[in-house]
Amino acid sequence: MIVRSLSVVVPVHNGAPSLPELLRRLNDALPRVSAEFEVLLVDDGSRDDSVSVATRLRAQYPFVRLLRLLRNYGQHNALLCGIRHARHDVVVTMDDDLQHPPERIASLIVRLNEGADLVYGFPEREPHGLWRNIASPLTKIMIRHVLGVDSVTKVSGFRAFRRTIAAALDDFKGPFVNLDVMFTWGTTRIDAVVMPLEARAHGASNYSVWKLVEHTLNMLTGFSVLPLRIASLLGLGLTLFGAGALAYVLGRYAFHGSPVAGFPFLASIIIIFSGTQLFVLGIMGEYLARMHLRLLGRPAYALSEEIDVR
Repeated sequence: MIVRSLSVVVPVHNGAPSLPELLRRLNDALPRVSAEFEVLLVDDGSRDDSVSVATRLRAQYPFVRLLRLLRNYGQHNALLCGIRHARHDVVVTMDDDLQHPPERIASLIVRLNEGADLVYGFPEREPHGLWRNIASPLTKIMIRHVLGVDSVTKVSGFRAFRRTIAAALDDFKGPFVNLDVMFTWGTTRIDAVVMPLEARAHGASNYSVWKLVEHTLNMLTGFSVLPLRIASLLGLGLTLFGAGALAYVLGRYAFHGSPVAGFPFLASIIIIFSGTQLFVLGIMGEYLARMHLRLLGRPAYALSEEIDVR
């Protein structure tokens, strides 16, 4: 056995068609990795019959536990719920769409045993659409610069980590969850294993380009002060620009005796300064909105039911 005990957390959202095959493959793969294991299916407000399918499969696979959320909270929020309910030494997270091969869990655990605290299964090639393939790398580069951890550019939903670093997530409260950021609160020993990403067996991805952009904005304004620093630098830069423009106007009048032509110059300055002010106010508004939601006590998730006892 590679590891003493293992928990696999799978967020489920309209994943009924793929669950039987996923659990069949997990049933074949997990006994080769650990003698003691469990699979936590976290239903994230599915609109299909995912819950009934998962309930039926529990009779066939005794290692399955089912957690039902009250509504759809998002992938990272559902994963946070599953991780907090995991019982074993090592936790693996993976999607429900069969893109993450269960047979590759062993590769993650081997790299984990070599000294890392968190290991990602990074795909050789991401089979998404054009805009998603452009947006996803840009998002990861942005995360790397925010966190200062080079390996964060190889993040994916296929992860293995030690249960000890999950303690960094225990005290988190708030509706905006980004696990990849939160894991860096507990460790910087992060590694990645390159592996093939299989094609989706059923349906289409729930992660659109817009959701990826929204997720990135939540990460930036919820876990970083970088936008506020950018706003400060913009304010400083435009103050210097304004001072330079004023010096130019006064200098032209002093040396040439003629003022700067009025309307085009004045209109340009007003547009630049007004646009920057609105941009900075928008950034401040994003932070205020997140503070407001946290003060309201909006939870990351709410558990409706835990189906565990037989």
